Amino acid sequence: MSMSADEHQPLIKTPRQLAIVGLLAVLVPVLAAVMIAYFVVTSSKEVGGAHSSLRSEDVAKRIAPVANVVIAETGSDPVKGMRGGEEVYKSVCSGCHATGAAGAPKFGDKAAWGKLIAKGQQKLVADAIKGVRAMPPRGGGADLSDAEFEAAVVHMGNAAGASFKEPPPPKGAAAKAAK
Repeated sequence: MSMSADEHQPLIKTPRQLAIVGLLAVLVPVLAAVMIAYFVVTSSKEVGGAHSSLRSEDVAKRIAPVANVVIAETGSDPVKGMRGGEEVYKSVCSGCHATGAAGAPKFGDKAAWGKLIAKGQQKLVADAIKGVRAMPPRGGGADLSDAEFEAAVVHMGNAAGASFKEPPPPKGAAAKAAK
């Protein structure tokens, strides 16, 4: 196989061509970077000469927290804020007592609640406030007042055949309710 001499000729034949290629190798990337930077800076402005998206109000909206936590004072108005037994059961207790999770007696199951009902309302409530077996204190509802928690226990016990009495409203509640 013979090759012609033309096939092995270099593309850059003179020092001047080498200088031009070297200069272009530096200038083309630099110009591309400048153009990209210019595009990024000018594209942040809205069309029509409106204000930039870098206004302090716009920035504050973008970096604002997703949610705010507000901790309400408890006990400020015991009558107005007191939840009933059914409401407390649905929001706190039903997670375990509706399904029997972790050995919790199911809501309305007379056999499972029988031994507990036999202890009496006060003993059952006192044990449950402290926490018993897998149940944490107050069933995990740390924000529940004694009256709210007792109302939930009464609701569950009565659904299983007990004849527990609703707890009296907290002290001072009658006076506030009368106003």
